[in-house]
Amino acid sequence: VVAYCLKITDIDPLKYDLLFERFLNPDRISMPDIDIDFDDDGRSKVLKYVEDKYGKDHVSHVITFGTMAAKSAIRDIARIQNLPLSESDRLAKLVPNKFPADSSGKAPEVNLENCRRLVPEIKDAFESSDPLVRDTMEFAGKLEGNVRNTGVHACAIIIGRDDLREFIPIGIAKDKDTGEDIWVSQYDGSQIEKVGMLKMDFLGLKTLSILKEAVENIRKSRGVVVDINSIPIDDKETFELFSRGDSIATFQFESDGMRKWLRELKPTRFEDLIAMNALYRPGPMDYIPDFVDRKRGLKQIEYDLPEMKEILEDTYGITVYQEQVMLLSQKVAGFSKGEADGLRKAMGKKIKSMMDSLKEQFIKGGTGNGHTIEILEKIWKDWEAFAQYAFNKSHSTCYAWIGYQTAYLKAHYPAEFMAATLSRNLDNMDEITKYMDECKRMGISVLGPDVNESDYKFTVNRKGNIRFGMAGIKGVGLGAVENIVSTRDTGGPFESIFDFVERVNPSVVGKKTIESLIYAGAFDYFEPVKREQYLAPGTRDEPFVEILYKYGQRFHNDTIALGNSLFGTHESIKPVRPEIPVAMEVDKMELLKRERELVGMFLSAHPLDQYRFEIKTFTSNTIGEAAELASQALQDSSLRGKEMIIAGMVTNSKSSVTKTGRPFVSFSVEDFNGTIQFSLFGKDYENFMKYTHPGTPLLIKVAILQKYGFQNNGDDSAKQVDCELKVRSMRLLSNTREDFIKSITLSLPVSMITKNLRRDLTNIFKENKGSTRVVVKILDYETQISVEFVSIKYSVALTDVLLNYLEANGIEWSITPTLSF
Repeated sequence: VVAYCLKITDIDPLKYDLLFERFLNPDRISMPDIDIDFDDDGRSKVLKYVEDKYGKDHVSHVITFGTMAAKSAIRDIARIQNLPLSESDRLAKLVPNKFPADSSGKAPEVNLENCRRLVPEIKDAFESSDPLVRDTMEFAGKLEGNVRNTGVHACAIIIGRDDLREFIPIGIAKDKDTGEDIWVSQYDGSQIEKVGMLKMDFLGLKTLSILKEAVENIRKSRGVVVDINSIPIDDKETFELFSRGDSIATFQFESDGMRKWLRELKPTRFEDLIAMNALYRPGPMDYIPDFVDRKRGLKQIEYDLPEMKEILEDTYGITVYQEQVMLLSQKVAGFSKGEADGLRKAMGKKIKSMMDSLKEQFIKGGTGNGHTIEILEKIWKDWEAFAQYAFNKSHSTCYAWIGYQTAYLKAHYPAEFMAATLSRNLDNMDEITKYMDECKRMGISVLGPDVNESDYKFTVNRKGNIRFGMAGIKGVGLGAVENIVSTRDTGGPFESIFDFVERVNPSVVGKKTIESLIYAGAFDYFEPVKREQYLAPGTRDEPFVEILYKYGQRFHNDTIALGNSLFGTHESIKPVRPEIPVAMEVDKMELLKRERELVGMFLSAHPLDQYRFEIKTFTSNTIGEAAELASQALQDSSLRGKEMIIAGMVTNSKSSVTKTGRPFVSFSVEDFNGTIQFSLFGKDYENFMKYTHPGTPLLIKVAILQKYGFQNNGDDSAKQVDCELKVRSMRLLSNTREDFIKSITLSLPVSMITKNLRRDLTNIFKENKGSTRVVVKILDYETQISVEFVSIKYSVALTDVLLNYLEANGIEWSITPTLSF
């Protein structure tokens, strides 16, 4: 309560039963865990403050020890043994990333001992007739787990009353952000507390930076100042967003599985979010269906004792938090606050000696309060099953609050929030692509980079659109962006490409930077120069971009020379602007490909734009929708086996061979809003390999199938571990109109038929000859009579020109696709 009143913390502990004794109590001997989250930008300032306040020799970072894992141990030993690189690579790749869970729900640890037991190929390597292979595996097994390197803990800080060198060994390391020397303890975190040092975790949390930047975006774009810590906790639009599962980009609530359960739960109060945050973890996740059913009234809420209702009512009768166990032990069995925290710790860490002693105390205290042994035994058994997984409510509440804040901003200020989210993921192109896709789904326009409007980060313009940040372009550094923006701020918008190269500093904004800006479309707003013209040869057969850059250099140097001269005028030394070359024919796909390489996705256009009709007509789902259904199929068995038709373009492809020498191919397919990975083996490889070249537009029939992984059950049985999308069939998207649409029906009211219309239709049919039959349906609305005629003279190709003509002239048309493949 004191911490809350001093505004050290932002959550009312009385309202949500957040127990201080979990942090510190008279019975606790060890020091408390102190974790503090700061925004990324502020963490370094806090560290500097701590060093200044307590003295540099009183503050240290904490060392970490990197150990040899199974794969690295094999590779290191193989290198010393002079084992061929191909064989070293083969042995290391035999080690799985993880093992499936066994019947108890636990997955075996990935180490060479378990690999020898569970992976036949690794067992064979340990017993190989080749002594080099056998010794490599034996030595790797002995070295596995040994320290290989040291590092600096990402957040742990030691603060001492006296000079730390008097108590612990200190080393020197380099700060990865500043490059400066920093102190590092030579004891790791597990030893620090044992020697009497106080360790704190100062964490940099990106989400806090997103919140701060979103609030600033709102202030700039709308003139509204949002106090993010004073937003209403019962906001209708925010809970509707959670209930729809539209929580991509929100803190802790954006995974596919979490979004599925949010749609099922339909949270209506903040307590629901706290509970979901605690439950959506390995172990307690099994309780989510029961929690959802009770919340929605599909299952009766029951309590073992009437006294439990007060504590478990918020979670619909289910024990979700460690704090609930603590409160119940006090209420039911008379535990002290310190004893209740001891129970929490014993259960969470499975300390059997403590558990046995506390159970006896619980039964004794409970019977003393008038409860039966049978009920107390049941409660204790339930706690034993759940408490080892139980999350603490204090953490869950803080996480849920930050998640709620992000959802509130997304619901009320979507463009500003998404711009901040994009800006804080500039170093992760996969995340940028994911959040750009989410912007599309939300109907937010993300405009390409523009040297006259883009900043370093993603921003929101006056029209409410997000403008791509120039720092998101590969090959464009911070110095170049700062020079462009400062030049624009002092001298106004750039009027042309010539004005741009004349004003920016060519030593900072180099030729490579200008090329990246060209391909990313940052100069597209300079009419009439098109991207392809920058690549066209100029007067000296040099690319125009080269001529432009040299012109800019010359102009810059002459301007400097003029400043140092006593005579002359600006006009007298101004170089002649080079002539813009005629646009050369450039493959549009190549330009789009370069654009994608630089900004992570297609912005100015999409290669699938020309197939929008086919995608609308022949597909049943987008890639994102199909992937979402596959993720739900593990819980919803009715989805297994479901077939869907998707469309997309192959973006990358890699052929390889299996351990048994069979060829296979892995390839990615992308549509307007998502990407998915497929692999083809056996007959599928033989039949469809020809379609997997990058740039190929495809129509794909997929099915949701069970994915199997082996686990050691004492036999060779397999166990289903997931569901995935598998290719059933595929074909080129480019010829689907001709192959699958046999006729088009035009519906013409009698009043519309004129001599001019007949003439125009005849001409458009002649200009678009093909194999699709034309049916004309004449409608008389007065007599309610319609007559259909099949054209004997004309068959057409369903080109965009023909379809656009029909739409522009208000002619209704329909088709009946006969898709079969």
